Amino acid sequence: MRDTRFASALHLLVLVSEAEKPMSSEQMAESMGTNASYVRRLSGALRKAGIVRSHKGSTGLRLVPDASELTLLDVYLAACETDHVELFEVHPNPSDRCIVGRHIAPVLEDMFKGLGEEVARELRARTLADCTAALRAHAAQTNDWEGVTS
Repeated sequence: MRDTRFASALHLLVLVSEAEKPMSSEQMAESMGTNASYVRRLSGALRKAGIVRSHKGSTGLRLVPDASELTLLDVYLAACETDHVELFEVHPNPSDRCIVGRHIAPVLEDMFKGLGEEVARELRARTLADCTAALRAHAAQTNDWEGVTS
C-alpha cells in the first residue's frame, strides 16, 4: 500500500497558499477527495512542524514560512512525521537457513538508505512555490486557472 500523506500535504499547502480567503477543513477535504478529519490530522502534523498556523475562533490555516523557502523535504518530514526519507522497508523475518535470507537485509538497507538520501537531496532543492508554479503552468495549458476560491 502506498502512503499519500506527502501528496496530500502538498495539496493542502497549495490550497492554503493560493486561496483567496482561508478555507475550512471541509472545503479542503472536498478538493482533496478525502474527509475533514483526515485534513485536520494532517494539518496537526504541519502545525506541529511550524509550517502552518491557525487561530482559535477563526476558520482556516495560514502558511508560516514563505512558499519560496518551504522545501518539499520540510513538507515530507512533517507530513510523514519522520526525520529522514524512507522509501522502502526491508521485509521482516528472512530465513537464516537460506544464504540469501541471511544476507539480504543489510544489503537492501544500505541500498534503500542511499536512495532515500538521493530523494532527500532532490526534495530539498524544490519548494512549495515551485509546486504552485508547476500547477499554474499545467492549468494554463488548458486555460483552466481562475485561482483557488473557497
